[in-house]
Amino acid sequence: MTLRHETDVLVIGSGAAGLASAINLPSHVQVLVLSKEDMKAGSTNRAQGGIAAVTDENDSTESHFTDTLMAGAGLCDPAAVRFVVDRGATAVSDLISMGLQFDRHQSDLHRTKEGGHSHRRVLHVADATGRAIASTLIEEANRRSNIEFMNDRVAVDLISHQSDDAVKRVVGAYVYDPHSDRVECIRAKSVVLATGGASKVYVYTSNPDTCTGDGIAMAWRAGCRLSNMEFNQFHPTCLYHPDARSFLISEAVRGEGGKLRLPDGSTFMHRFDKRQELASRDIVARAIDYEIKRLGIECVYLDVTDLSKAHIEKQFPTILQHLLEIGIDMRVDPIPVVPAAHYTCGGVLVDHHGRTDLESLYAIGEVACTGVHGANRLASNSLLECLVYAKSAANHIAERLSSTPSFEADIKDWDESRVTNSDENIVLTHNWMELRRFMWDYVGIVRTDNRLERAANRINLLKREVHEFYSHYRINSDLIELRNLINVAEAIVRGAQWRKESRGLHYTLDYPDQLRAAKPSIQFPPDDPLDVLQPNVARV
Repeated sequence: MTLRHETDVLVIGSGAAGLASAINLPSHVQVLVLSKEDMKAGSTNRAQGGIAAVTDENDSTESHFTDTLMAGAGLCDPAAVRFVVDRGATAVSDLISMGLQFDRHQSDLHRTKEGGHSHRRVLHVADATGRAIASTLIEEANRRSNIEFMNDRVAVDLISHQSDDAVKRVVGAYVYDPHSDRVECIRAKSVVLATGGASKVYVYTSNPDTCTGDGIAMAWRAGCRLSNMEFNQFHPTCLYHPDARSFLISEAVRGEGGKLRLPDGSTFMHRFDKRQELASRDIVARAIDYEIKRLGIECVYLDVTDLSKAHIEKQFPTILQHLLEIGIDMRVDPIPVVPAAHYTCGGVLVDHHGRTDLESLYAIGEVACTGVHGANRLASNSLLECLVYAKSAANHIAERLSSTPSFEADIKDWDESRVTNSDENIVLTHNWMELRRFMWDYVGIVRTDNRLERAANRINLLKREVHEFYSHYRINSDLIELRNLINVAEAIVRGAQWRKESRGLHYTLDYPDQLRAAKPSIQFPPDDPLDVLQPNVARV
């Protein structure tokens, strides 16, 4: 018998997007927040740089709007960008009202400047802004009696129901408890996907191990469209060191004057962009990748030794301490860095309320494609987007919840009657590493048609192997995540094969020029008769 739970709103994910959506729901709405691991284990807690918002009278939302469009390489949805930047100051005010204390310079908020921004508008808490935001949201959520938490659960699949009026409605989810080795059922009137991105599909990433594209894959399998999956952002400066995995060196380090250097000490960014180190992330990442391959070197170096020691200690205490623990003193030593997969710009196609193609299913944060980021995300816009769309989604859910019909039909138990325990988990480990390696080699910063074709062939083989495994053996966390990563990898490759140009984060040697017309890629779910890329379909 499957263990069952029931709630008004199920939020899958406990980062900034998930927690903010739960907090913004009215107190009479029962909310269950599902966390894959500990609540602080996600990407929000790792965000260093800050949150971009216009809070200075010398800045303007028009400037923030323009900077975002420029970074997005013509593919941003202007209405979505306007929707977010116009609500930036309110999002910041909401955090401050919850008790978050941003860094200040004298009596004013301290603002830093990051790549692609024309003004100093990034608010921060030293170099651990994400950690501060996560802690603030967790404390606020814990004060709400209507919000419950369920940690250490891995969502398996969404549960949907086709009503008499042919409307497909999501009514809950199956989730796996690794401690009991059981699958549970959670019934809900509305479901919010806030599962984060999918950069774990690459072998080198700044993301935590939890970022396996679960929400994207579940929504895709349930019948939602995906958009712009070919645009995966590679952060230019991830620490290169054998004793430190996935540690990011914040964009703000370059914003405060850090210079990128080759092993001989020479700079190189002036050869790629007039903005040099403050160019957008796609340009800086490609420049570093080019120099590494040209010279056959393992990394480049980020040098902040021209800054005063006191300035470094005040602005970057977390980075400084972490580096000191592995023998690097950024006050006197250059930092070895390489690009790493960092942010999924595409995702589940949604509207301004976070609504997906399925009734009662919402997607917010990195799991969603809102149109804000286009072909390349502007630095520090991600936390802002999370907060703005979380509030919008919560308001929409609250308005409709009373009129949302309760799903009375019985939800089937999770059926394990025809599966057995596997003694071949080494297969999963091998396939997991193989997938991430060939995605890095073939579908990374620089792509070609031949590389994409090789990746597509390997994905098809892995799909068959994993489907066979899924059909015959009891599930575990590794199998769930590998199944999701394969869905995500396929969507990334299909989007990249369709896009016959180089734009933003998608750069291909076979089509190095940018087409005049900017079109989003839209992929239909596998069971849809239109199982092809349709670039001109209107947004939901």
